[in-house]
Amino acid sequence: MRLPSDDPRHATVQADLRHWLEQAVIGLNLCPFAKGVHVKGQIHWAVSDARDTDALREDLRAELLALAESDAEQRDTTVLAAPWCLDDFLDFNDFLDEADAVLEELELDGTLQIANFHPHYQFAGTVDDDVSNNTNRAPYPVLHLLRESSIDRAVAAYPEAEMIYERNIQALERLGAAGWAALNIRRSVGE
Repeated sequence: MRLPSDDPRHATVQADLRHWLEQAVIGLNLCPFAKGVHVKGQIHWAVSDARDTDALREDLRAELLALAESDAEQRDTTVLAAPWCLDDFLDFNDFLDEADAVLEELELDGTLQIANFHPHYQFAGTVDDDVSNNTNRAPYPVLHLLRESSIDRAVAAYPEAEMIYERNIQALERLGAAGWAALNIRRSVGE
């Protein structure tokens, strides 16, 4: 089922993701590189209507090509949400191999990369409610398409970039579950 591009559910998904970005990712400084592209309006927000992995793969293919062909000053990164697909984290995790295969098929590996976020993200060795899982949790399943050149520039400009993950875990542990809940990260569109 393909929704019209002006369907209000798309705007709602994008609003939920912007809230997550502003409150958690930027607000908690989980990604020190996010604020610049957000403030400059260089994030392209895409919502997939996919209900299965075949359709999501095609949407991913289209978004990868569009990002590769766009001017980085206009579109530096793409956030592709899949609100009606892959709600199970293990299924989502399995799909990541398919996503990487699409990147390779398009010969864009080394040019673009795919980061991932999921509402039920769980690191190996943690329990579901471990607050550290929130570093990779978003209101919807998300494939974040990034330019390798932008990552390289950002990492070169940020001292000790390899410490971001550890610093994020410490910040979330200080924040705690109640602090995370107070951010009101929400999913307004049904699963």
